[in-house]
Amino acid sequence: MPRLSADTPLIHPDCEIHNSTFGAWCEVGRGSRVLNSEFGDYAYCDRMADIANCTVGKFANIAAMTRIGPTDHPWQNAAQHHFLYRSAAYWPEEPDDAEFFARRAARRCTLGHDCWIGHGAIVKPEVTVGIGAVVASGAVVTKDVAPFLIVAGVPARPIRARFSDAVAERLLALAWWDWPHDRLRAALSDFRTLGAEAFLDACGG
Repeated sequence: MPRLSADTPLIHPDCEIHNSTFGAWCEVGRGSRVLNSEFGDYAYCDRMADIANCTVGKFANIAAMTRIGPTDHPWQNAAQHHFLYRSAAYWPEEPDDAEFFARRAARRCTLGHDCWIGHGAIVKPEVTVGIGAVVASGAVVTKDVAPFLIVAGVPARPIRARFSDAVAERLLALAWWDWPHDRLRAALSDFRTLGAEAFLDACGG
């Protein structure tokens, strides 16, 4: 696996990146498109992810061929085709519809720290996926997902919580995703070998 960097995101070949920023230790998989989005530290997406108008939390895990914040068409109008808003491509004297693009960009979604978006999942605009939540492969998320909740299906529905309420509250209070890089390294063995409750006990959380 290529080495990641605190200074420069690892952008694999054939990506399209527009108006987006990346924190430390970030990676964007081959053939992905990232538009009007911000990646927090350690966040990554696998190949062919399509991410638009999204705030991606630290340590977010985005699998291949996902669609995050997919843009929409003006389905309320008589026509919903590109010619309504990408008009200059069809009539050079007619400008594109800037208001439409501004409205689209304002419909942001949020992925919480250390969430996991499974292969082929879709997260709709204006949806928040909570910290530590899991979106199963192929799910279509149309409503907010609580922290540490596992959801699946079309539309996505709750399956179960990853942890008890008490453990979830302790993890939120510990907020390990805000730790500096050297503290993460020092705790790596505990992260690898301990369950969540034992990890909290070991770390004093």
